Amino acid sequence: MRNSSTDGLGSATADAGVFEQDRYVVFRPPLSGSDLSRMYRYACYATVAGAMQPGDSQVPGTPCSYGDPVMDGLLNQLLAEVERTSGLSLFPTYSYFRIYKKGDILQRHTDRPSCEISVTLCLGYDAPESWPLWIQGPRGVRSVPFKSGEALLYRGIECPHWRDEFPGNRWVQVFLHYVDQNGPNAEWKFDKRKSLASF
Repeated sequence: MRNSSTDGLGSATADAGVFEQDRYVVFRPPLSGSDLSRMYRYACYATVAGAMQPGDSQVPGTPCSYGDPVMDGLLNQLLAEVERTSGLSLFPTYSYFRIYKKGDILQRHTDRPSCEISVTLCLGYDAPESWPLWIQGPRGVRSVPFKSGEALLYRGIECPHWRDEFPGNRWVQVFLHYVDQNGPNAEWKFDKRKSLASF
């Protein structure tokens, strides 16, 4: 996972350059350990409380949630940082989070128009090792490992992405989606809702 202490490219300008060239960039959003812990516990509680969907077409049988108020709040909270990292002016569209379980596979796919610019962020996990995401950009396929608080900013419409079988017990991942204010998908602001679902 790239950061300024390892290669000197931690500035937003450098990140935006990498993002423009590769169509994705790894980064660490400005979230504290307590922020991550709180959201991880919230996600786990939402599952126990039955407040999540039982699954979706991508990962059947695995709890997921669209437009959750807490996660839509995070979507809005990180907007300025995502704009700096991407070098773009963005509209938020929606958040989505999923709690993967042992044996889950995320099939190779690209995303719909409201996911033009996306962040996939690990909130925490119970697993023996990091569970990488595979992504295909202009320069080929790359495996991106994650630890809690680490994220990938990517063009989900352009770059196919997927995950192999999950070997752990639990993995909480949130997806934060945006569109370019000056691009062809700007009409998808708030995913065509009246507003975000944040508190």
